[in-house]
Amino acid sequence: MNIAVLLFDDFETLDVYGPVEVFGRLVDLYAIKFYSLNGGQIKNQHGVSVLTEKLEDINDNLQIFIIPGGIGTRKEVENKLLIDKIKEIATFSKFVLTVCTGSALLARTGLLDNKIATSNKRAFEWVITNGTNVIWNKKARWTIDDKYYTSSGVSAGIDMALGFLSDRYGIEFARRVAFEIEYNWTEDKDNDTFKVK
Repeated sequence: MNIAVLLFDDFETLDVYGPVEVFGRLVDLYAIKFYSLNGGQIKNQHGVSVLTEKLEDINDNLQIFIIPGGIGTRKEVENKLLIDKIKEIATFSKFVLTVCTGSALLARTGLLDNKIATSNKRAFEWVITNGTNVIWNKKARWTIDDKYYTSSGVSAGIDMALGFLSDRYGIEFARRVAFEIEYNWTEDKDNDTFKVK
């Protein structure tokens, strides 16, 4: 399966590399590439710099589109070119996975309207302003509605990616991957222990 990971300036490091670690271990099943609106080098606040290809180079047989969050989403929700491209790619992708405030970017496309979604609980009030017709779940660690998987903040992307594997290959398969990366997987998608009380 081909995986396209969206990057933009000031993406959150673990939002990207958590799921990439999960899927990247399965080289016989998944091939991962990084993309940005214009291609080239993309850098975040942690000093992580990644060489990306252009979003327009993604072809329509894409299986998984990953949209991370991060402080950069505050700017990118107003980037109409990016939002339009996200909508185009998400429409033809077999699955779309968002991490943290990446759900705000997807919500801006309208594709999450009348669908259940979640996001980082500490940024939740801002996120929901980007999709007033989305059925926002403030309790969930990650959600699934049709082909859309959305997760809470930062490390929740790892839990969601493992949940995705569990849905495809069974829970024992996902548990083996979690064990290989020495990660204590939160298997209960409906309860985010980091929710703001």
